[in-house]
Amino acid sequence: MKKILSVKDEGEEFNREGIKVYGYKRILNSFKYSMNGLTYAYRYEQSFWIHAFFTGIAIILGIALKIKLSEWAIIFIALGITLALELINTAIEAAVDLTTSKIHPLAKIAKDCGSAATFVMSLVSVIISLFVFGPYIKILFGII
Repeated sequence: MKKILSVKDEGEEFNREGIKVYGYKRILNSFKYSMNGLTYAYRYEQSFWIHAFFTGIAIILGIALKIKLSEWAIIFIALGITLALELINTAIEAAVDLTTSKIHPLAKIAKDCGSAATFVMSLVSVIISLFVFGPYIKILFGII
């Protein structure tokens, strides 16, 4: 027997399972909503565009320098996490803006910490990229 999740909110019972739609249409809608989120972030979030741009540069560099498969995996993990964190940061900012239009210290903390998470991962991605691409660039320019 399937357990139904329900929540009482202001005297009314909310049945989450009752509004869920199962099947291929739900899967297609999930992809559509994900693409809507990516499109929004790309169009309206400057930080996402910058991260996407540098992801493209890393891909071009990887192709040009013919990096190993294991190095591709490391680069894609680092850059994928960076882009995902930027999307989460955008979601946090939107949720905070939806919750309050006032400047509140807790809203600032939420937004600043979301931004800091992206910043930290961006630095880690740069360091990882230097480790991966550095030796190839040294060889390319005859530094070794």
